Amino acid sequence: MAVAAQHGPAVRMSSPTGRWILLTTVLGSSMAMLDSTVVNVALPRIGRDLDANLAALQWTVNAYMVTLAGLILLGGSLGDRYGRRRIFVLGVVWFATASLLCGLAPNVGILVAARALQGIGGALLTPGSLALIQASFHPDDRGRAVGLWSGFGGIGAAVGPFLGGWLVAGPGWRWVFLLNVPLALVCAPIAVRHVPESSGGPAHGRFDVLGAALGALSLALVTYALIEARGGTLAVALTAAAGVLAAVAFVYVEKHRRDPMVPPDIFASRQFTAVNLVTLCVYAAFGGFFFLTALQLQVVSGYSPLEAGTALLPTTALMLLFSARSGALADRIGPRLPLTVGPLLCAVALLLMLRVGKGADYLTDVLPALLVMGAGMVTLVAPLTATVLASVDTSRAGLASGINNAAARAAGLIAVAALPLLAGMGPEAYRSADAFDAAFRRAMPICAAVLVAGAVLAFTTVRRPAPGCRRPECRTHGSVTTPPLETGRGGAASGTGPAS
Repeated sequence: MAVAAQHGPAVRMSSPTGRWILLTTVLGSSMAMLDSTVVNVALPRIGRDLDANLAALQWTVNAYMVTLAGLILLGGSLGDRYGRRRIFVLGVVWFATASLLCGLAPNVGILVAARALQGIGGALLTPGSLALIQASFHPDDRGRAVGLWSGFGGIGAAVGPFLGGWLVAGPGWRWVFLLNVPLALVCAPIAVRHVPESSGGPAHGRFDVLGAALGALSLALVTYALIEARGGTLAVALTAAAGVLAAVAFVYVEKHRRDPMVPPDIFASRQFTAVNLVTLCVYAAFGGFFFLTALQLQVVSGYSPLEAGTALLPTTALMLLFSARSGALADRIGPRLPLTVGPLLCAVALLLMLRVGKGADYLTDVLPALLVMGAGMVTLVAPLTATVLASVDTSRAGLASGINNAAARAAGLIAVAALPLLAGMGPEAYRSADAFDAAFRRAMPICAAVLVAGAVLAFTTVRRPAPGCRRPECRTHGSVTTPPLETGRGGAASGTGPAS
């Protein structure tokens, strides 16, 4: 079944095809979202079973993020050119195959390599899930379809840590990855049989493969240098220099290509540049916080994986329940105040986490910090997305959202690489409750300071958008690792892709 792009979307929400599309996209996006929230809970068991040090655990998180952040813009462009359903299905199958390799990995080296492959699959399926909805549904039903998609996705994000904790404590950490295989076996056939194909129409020119490769390479090299910097070797210094050179080469290539993945002129908008800098600050802090907190609760406070996963539910639940209302409030009062207050609330939450140590009581020590954290994230995430979309021309909304989403992922992976180094965590710190607790208490104020910097930046640079600008369609949001990914009207969240 196919729907030609030039005829426009015509699927109604009440039709069997509409329900199949919604089911398929929810299953696909849930695969990637579950992995982004459950792996942190599994890290202590992974380290014990595979005899991995802290650096290996950092790579278990970051190998996935490097390829996902570096290639997600390219993944959206591939869907526009070759068919959104085709690339989505390829991403689902790729992601599931890599997940199977993760679940069967006999050692940490293979696990890290498989996680990098997972990130490639995620870069293919993540932009495609929402783009399929945008391209398929009738305009009268599109808003409801997007709302249901984002709502079910938020529920998946909320369930993720709990499910991950249950799997780690029960069948074992390998099932955190193996669970994706049956999901894919349901999702891919439904997509092939019931989801209409669509594309961005005829296009010419070449994809910015070089730009994507340089971006991912720069992230990988800088991440390696930060993780291995404790050794202070010449190889680390050379790797860091190579990472910087790759970043310079990326900027050069993007400036001189006819069809760049990240057009430099989009940063001519001061508002767009400013809000992306705020994004880097807040999501760097979030990435470091969730990585270390999942370990702190288990290594120091003695929580089981199930207890640690369940402990993190309030933050996601608050996001799911109140993100839409926060966006509506920001529409009335403007984004400046929410983007200032939100990071400050999150900074307070991180300082409250200093009370979480050995024998920490959940109700009096852990829950207050997570509730304040959730309130801060609710306050800032929806206005952040709205400001990104409003800061560029409507025709570039998908590109702007894709860049912002990739920036948040890059900030998180750099934080996971750098924060243990800045906090003085040794390679075996997570095996010692005393050592890890001491480093955790140094790390939380660092994250809080980064959030305060984001608040100051927002207060001094963010202004109210012009009337009539583009508004987010994903009103409900439950992910704590990235801002919502929006698309262009009927297109993928991607770079400019092939030049017409």
